[in-house]
Amino acid sequence: MQSIEKLKFLTATQVRNLAKEYGTPIFVYSQAELERKCEEALAFPNAYGLTLRYAMKANPNANILKIMRKKGIQIDASSGYEVHRALLAGFTPQEIQLTSQEEPKDLKELVEKGIYFNACSLKQLENFGKMFPGHKLSLRFNPGLGSGHTKKTDVGGTTSAFGIWHEKVNELKELINKYNLIVEKVHTHIGSGSDPEVWKAVAHYTLEYAELFPTCTIVNLGGGFKVGRMADEKSTDMQLIGAPVKELFVEFAKKHKRELHLEIEPGTFYVANSGCILTTIDDKIDTGSQGFTFLKLDTGMDANTRPSLYGSRHPMVVVPKEESSQLSSPKYKEYVVVGHCCESGDVFTQKEGGEPVTREMAEAALGDYVVMEGSGAYCSSMSTKNYNSFPETAEVLIDLEGKPHLIRKRQSLEQIVQNEILL
Repeated sequence: MQSIEKLKFLTATQVRNLAKEYGTPIFVYSQAELERKCEEALAFPNAYGLTLRYAMKANPNANILKIMRKKGIQIDASSGYEVHRALLAGFTPQEIQLTSQEEPKDLKELVEKGIYFNACSLKQLENFGKMFPGHKLSLRFNPGLGSGHTKKTDVGGTTSAFGIWHEKVNELKELINKYNLIVEKVHTHIGSGSDPEVWKAVAHYTLEYAELFPTCTIVNLGGGFKVGRMADEKSTDMQLIGAPVKELFVEFAKKHKRELHLEIEPGTFYVANSGCILTTIDDKIDTGSQGFTFLKLDTGMDANTRPSLYGSRHPMVVVPKEESSQLSSPKYKEYVVVGHCCESGDVFTQKEGGEPVTREMAEAALGDYVVMEGSGAYCSSMSTKNYNSFPETAEVLIDLEGKPHLIRKRQSLEQIVQNEILL
């Protein structure tokens, strides 16, 4: 029997009240949960100082960013556009690191403002050297191995284009010397859902890169900490994974007389279980005695594309629309849960590759609510927004006093088409 999922931070009464006040679908975030995860990350073991960054691509809503900044967490931005969003949210340039696959057209202006540049390729390194000879920077390495629950979430090794390949050190050093650059930081990030043993191994390799550059005083070990969304999944224990890394830093200091400052930059870890999508069951159909019973929700891959992209699983909890329908001992049924997009891949209960699977859930009726948990990270920010011309989903933040605040309006049709030019 599957584990029956439970609500993570909302009550059934809150679900009904939120649905009545704001309609569905809506994203709902918990400030209390978000701050709790920030505190957990801030306690990461370290020997000589720790800087936490937030991989803001996970969820760049300005209200989320403001909470991060109040907790003392800095930013890792994946594009020049994210840099500008972080600045608008109140971060100073000195609190933002740029780690980008594409070099922003305004890179010179951003660095002159104080943005910290993390070179992710030899081309980026040379262009930076031409613009800023003698300047300090960070280098992102691909250490030759990676980790992830699928190859799509693995950002290290031969199948990944992220970072400077570890065997290119001689070419890299030539460019460093050519432009008199100061390597202040080395950086690795191997993927999402990383295995603790692999993560420790990469920490060891990253310290070897730090050894190559006497000017290096900071080591950034990225993020990719596993977050257990489902009841049968375990989250990374930050204390467990951090303790041996701290020992490695102490050993490095003894051997090389250099105390390295540690940085990590989670995204999912902070926000995944701090958010959910509140949806309504719009339809219920079946495909006969040899088929499935389907629950059709009023949301889809236009709000959460992770299941169709990665085969990711999200907890889904049925909440009866009427409180009187809440049974002390509910019956359970097997359902395939699908989205509202006219797309075969818009299935919330599927294996990687697209095969639908059933999920055991409380027996549901039309109009009941389904809360899709674990949706705070890489859902709103990574959705196929406006597919089938569905509007961008509204977002609500529950503050520390339990009061809800609308932090993103539901998009209008006029906003969807506003940039189209009729001929």
